[in-house]
Amino acid sequence: RGVSVAREILPGRYYLLTRSCTQRGFLLKPGRRMNQVFLYCLAEAAAQFGIDVILPTAMSNHHHIVLYDRHAKIVEFYARLHLLIAKAGNAVRKRCENFWSSDPPCLVQLIDRADVLAKLVYTAINPVKDGLVERVHQWPGVSGLQALLKRRPIRVKRPPQFFAARGEMSAEVTLTLTVPPELERGDELRDELAAMVTAAEEHYARVRRKAGTRVLGRRGVLAQDWRDRPRGRPARRRLRPRVAARSAWRRIEALQRNLAFIAAYTAARHRWLAKLPVEFPAGTYWLRRFANVPVAAVA
Repeated sequence: RGVSVAREILPGRYYLLTRSCTQRGFLLKPGRRMNQVFLYCLAEAAAQFGIDVILPTAMSNHHHIVLYDRHAKIVEFYARLHLLIAKAGNAVRKRCENFWSSDPPCLVQLIDRADVLAKLVYTAINPVKDGLVERVHQWPGVSGLQALLKRRPIRVKRPPQFFAARGEMSAEVTLTLTVPPELERGDELRDELAAMVTAAEEHYARVRRKAGTRVLGRRGVLAQDWRDRPRGRPARRRLRPRVAARSAWRRIEALQRNLAFIAAYTAARHRWLAKLPVEFPAGTYWLRRFANVPVAAVA
């Protein structure tokens, strides 16, 4: 019968990848071991599938990663990433069952440089926006902002949990946060990002002063139990965006490209089911992996 086009990845390059822990639990709560697990698994998966990681932030119950996918391997990447984190994370927590929410990962395609920059700020500022710390650098969990701004590689040793000491996984990995050349322009993007993050920190500080509230603080975050979860009910029935574009016309263009991909994929699938010669459009994932169908090269 084949599979639905919903199981395929639409073509794109820049993405914001987000996924939440099961039941919104604090399974990713900051700590030396969990931070090590997250960074090691991220570096391994990115190296395996040629993904350029631009900026990661791991909150206590979800993560955000801005990345660049030059080889249309984003699905394989996040499947591997989440598998490794789940297995090693469960080993750290001495638990079993699901680590991640049953909701699929949220993958948003970023269209323009401004869209990428906006999501970089959003990813970096998450701990401040949620009232956990006053400044990004105070977040005790995984935050790649300083490493990105200072061009500092992140070296991580293989976690002792789950991974065999004499196994095939590397004893140490290096995660280099990368800004693709088309966005680079010297240090311009990094300078803009630093200024926008500082402005956002000051904005949320003014909001807290006006509301008379305080942040939980680094010690408060570390004192939380990983078995806990946020209070209140989660928001439901909200839209899951596939494209982020500040320009309405650019957003329409991206949606039209996605529709063109779906049309080409649907036509190719019909020909494939009819046992006719066919080449699936670039970005096809599920049938390429599980049915070994021919797929066009990435342009």
